[in-house]
Amino acid sequence: MSLKLYYAPGACSFVPHSSLELAGATFEPALIKLHKAEQRAPEYLAINPRGQVPVLVDGDEVITQIPAIVLYLDGKFPEAGLLPASGVARTRALQTLAWMNNTVHPTFTHVFMPQKFTADEAAQKAVKAHAVEVYRGLLGEIEALAQKASPWLSGDKPGALDAYALTLLRWGGFAGIDPNSLPATWALVQRFAALPAVARAIERERLELNVFKG
Repeated sequence: MSLKLYYAPGACSFVPHSSLELAGATFEPALIKLHKAEQRAPEYLAINPRGQVPVLVDGDEVITQIPAIVLYLDGKFPEAGLLPASGVARTRALQTLAWMNNTVHPTFTHVFMPQKFTADEAAQKAVKAHAVEVYRGLLGEIEALAQKASPWLSGDKPGALDAYALTLLRWGGFAGIDPNSLPATWALVQRFAALPAVARAIERERLELNVFKG
């Protein structure tokens, strides 16, 4: 077995995790416990010096960062349709994937880890409160995309965008955002989660889809 995915439950690594399952790939899942700081252990830093998940290892190749991993898997398993194959549809999907990764995802980091951006406790509270409202608006943009899904975010096959939407909406629950307030996204996420391949990744990560505590 040459493919190995280093992942953490509930993290953005769910995107390649579920993508590997959708592709029917044979791979070794390697659990990294972030709460135990295993991402900072010397043996892990030897694989990824940035101390982040996910990491995909394919033989001698070590690939990090969600967009790069998704593109690599899409090239390795083109029949899975993780992204549209060509044309404007592919361009639009890559546009959305990049936005999810470089805008929506970092906004949640400001909610979940405001201490990364300021050491001042009062400022941390302000950063978090502001980021929650920004994040709410960004989820609203995903809701608009979900309303137009046909039937999935990138077309007729479930793929990486749906996996990222699931991750980002789930995180919204930790920010106090009820998934039911985004009905199209919530319906899409539940359909995606019900797919047998995706359900395997969810079971392995022991994920609860709705973490909102109203």
